[in-house]
Amino acid sequence: MKLVSDDLIEMRGLRFHYRDWQTKARNAPCLILLHGFTGHARSWDTFADVASERFRVLALDQRGHGESDWSDNSEYGPLEMKEDLNSFVHAFDLKEYFVVGLSMGGTVAIHFAAQKPVGLKKLVIVDIAPEIAVTGIRSIQEGVSQTDIFESIDEAFKRARSANPVPPEDTHYHRIRHSLMRTENGKWTFKYDRALRQPNELARRRPSVEEGWSAVKSIEVPTLLVRGERSNLLTSDVANKFVDLASNCKLVEIKGSGHSVPLDKPKDFQDAVLSFL
Repeated sequence: MKLVSDDLIEMRGLRFHYRDWQTKARNAPCLILLHGFTGHARSWDTFADVASERFRVLALDQRGHGESDWSDNSEYGPLEMKEDLNSFVHAFDLKEYFVVGLSMGGTVAIHFAAQKPVGLKKLVIVDIAPEIAVTGIRSIQEGVSQTDIFESIDEAFKRARSANPVPPEDTHYHRIRHSLMRTENGKWTFKYDRALRQPNELARRRPSVEEGWSAVKSIEVPTLLVRGERSNLLTSDVANKFVDLASNCKLVEIKGSGHSVPLDKPKDFQDAVLSFL
């Protein structure tokens, strides 16, 4: 049985929650996992359970998500979250570590790696780049525009399953269950900050495309870009541009997967990422 704990840390005036998977591997480096826009640390449970055979795994609930505090000023841009990651690495005094970032977490990881942080050994970016396909943006906007109040967990799962029938059902249910919290009237809603559920706010929170590509060019560590074959956010052309601009990057495409690669195809994702790390 794996030893995993849920802990809290105060950083930059906010309380953050993270999951910590210990490993029996001697002198194991740390693997930091950053979830996506509607995700949370528990989104990584399936992957982290396997990865902890080789790494101490730290999955952070980024600000405004999961069990972490919401920002009073709605400061949720990737550059703000990058500073949270800087504080997280410093707090653990990490000397050697790896970072995997999905979607929003991938954007955070790109800008973090662009600083050339000491101790970062490898980077995995999952289905994101500085340029996002218009169809993907519209899909996210439509998603956050839908009702965020549910009579039950099963109702929320039914909607999620209707939108994406690809993931293994038990993995999908686990993600949805841990995405929800009760309201005072006994119904259920998402844990992430309501300020993030405003469709028109999405673009404002992202760095410019030019800033993003400049950050990609500054990444020096070996990098793996993972793209879902059916992704509606990351096109093949943009993925190839990423590989061309980064100094040491390779691309892997996961067949049958949409944007949420670790959710859609967990085994294929595990194999691709852990063979790279």
